[in-house]
Amino acid sequence: MADPKPNPPKEMSMEIRLLLAMILMGAVLYFTQTFYKPATPPAPAKKEEPKAAPVQTPPPPAPLATKGGGPPPKAAAGVAAAKEENPVVETDLYRIQFTNRGALIKNWTLKQYTDSDGKPLNLVNPASAPKVGFPFSIQIKGREGWAPVNDALFAATTVPGGVDFEFSDGRLYCKKTFRTKPGSYLVQVSSEVLEAGVAVPHLLVWRGGFGDSTVPNAAAARHSIVYDIADNKLVVNNQDYAKNGPQTRTGNFAFAGLEDAYFAIVTLPQGTGATELYTINDMLPGPDGKEEAVVGGAIGGEGRNRLALFVGPKDYNLLKSVDPRLDGLISFGWTSFIAKPLFLALKWVNTNWTKNWGWSIILVTVIINILLLPLKITSLKSMRKMSLVAPEMQAINEKYKGLSMKDPKMQNKNTEVMELYKKHGVNPAGGCVPLLLQFPFLFAFYAVLSVAIELRHAGWLWVADLSQPEQIAIRILPLLMIASQFWIQRMTPSTGGDPAQQKMMMFMPLVFGFMFYGSPSGLVLYWLTGNLVGVVQQLVFNKTMPAPAAAPVKVNANQSKKKGGR
Repeated sequence: MADPKPNPPKEMSMEIRLLLAMILMGAVLYFTQTFYKPATPPAPAKKEEPKAAPVQTPPPPAPLATKGGGPPPKAAAGVAAAKEENPVVETDLYRIQFTNRGALIKNWTLKQYTDSDGKPLNLVNPASAPKVGFPFSIQIKGREGWAPVNDALFAATTVPGGVDFEFSDGRLYCKKTFRTKPGSYLVQVSSEVLEAGVAVPHLLVWRGGFGDSTVPNAAAARHSIVYDIADNKLVVNNQDYAKNGPQTRTGNFAFAGLEDAYFAIVTLPQGTGATELYTINDMLPGPDGKEEAVVGGAIGGEGRNRLALFVGPKDYNLLKSVDPRLDGLISFGWTSFIAKPLFLALKWVNTNWTKNWGWSIILVTVIINILLLPLKITSLKSMRKMSLVAPEMQAINEKYKGLSMKDPKMQNKNTEVMELYKKHGVNPAGGCVPLLLQFPFLFAFYAVLSVAIELRHAGWLWVADLSQPEQIAIRILPLLMIASQFWIQRMTPSTGGDPAQQKMMMFMPLVFGFMFYGSPSGLVLYWLTGNLVGVVQQLVFNKTMPAPAAAPVKVNANQSKKKGGR
């Protein structure tokens, strides 16, 4: 007797396809958050390594005359300090510590924010100073560097709300001024360089990293930015932009500068002239000791630069109050069309009702699920119909059992299945619609939690920071989410007649648990709340809409004979 033909593989059901889609989506989200790091450019050869690349600029233009057409002022003789000093300027929002050696900034601390270690947030990365210097050093256009002015001991004069620095050796003259204002993150900065009485075009440089250096993979979130008025768009440049050497952009910009995920330093034009921004790429040691690409920038370009700088948090209302176009610094990515309204809704609820971002997430999630309720009811009805016709579907599957996918009789099977769906008014994809609609909100919540500074370090009950995973040995929210996922799955009508498929679907909560375990706590709270709302909705649906009687199953003659002969 010949061996029977092996059964061909079964066609994947809707549930299996959904399961595979979820696994793929979860893997993408998990590995993106956990393992993805932008590629670091290869380290330069040993012979090129000792010296950091200076800003390479075009040759300097002809000497600049002062306003009014007269000759530039001559440099004063012998203006310098006898020793190094560290003057401090302080407002209600920040504290700036200077050094008169080069008239640079050693520390720029925001008082209302902390870093990831819980310490006052210093926007300057002091670890990079030995290699690239502290911020606001002078770079002369067209020269390799200018140690005499960046290493000089400036005479420092503290004035109300600011400090003046001045240096001269009789031929070389440099002056920098800084002015602050209480209750504002705007700082007025000016710089002037003269050589033999001639104004020298120069740039003010911030290298070595800007923002919170304590966050994981901090370098990846740092960019140079310009808002091009002509194109009406924000241009963002990462480490790769200047990997082959410093790059320059010149134009009519609404603002230009540097940013990380939550903070920015940008210059706002005070006139109609063009703005120059140089983007610099430095290879500097990261937290693990390995060198990584770090974006820096230089701005100015005149013999005398006058800059209005915004140095502070990317807070939505704050940015809008300074310049409406600055809110473009808060980038929600491809989900912006959902994420931005979602963020504004969360902000409004937090400000007017809950006074807590965790409760705001819960309340907004409940509202989203209420708005999706009509679709959920339609979906539940469709799933119930699918469960009622499951015996007939099983009979069809038995009838065509063992056929190859290429067998012409499979077309008859598909026809019978479609006629069955049509007869009972069943939409086989109807049960997936509400779940699929949840995913745009899932990615939107992730975007909001990644860039909205209002949720940075925002706590809720035992959760210290909704924008990060729980910082405890066993994360409670993901475990509660897995339990709620099992609960709602057991309550939902089964749409398949194959017990093996039903058992496989029971692994879905574990897939979701794997996916969410390393996610921001606010994201897990969103999904957990949606599950609990779904449980309540399912209970109400089961009570108010009892299941109708199952459709009778037609048994063919061969099956009847087999039963009768037993």
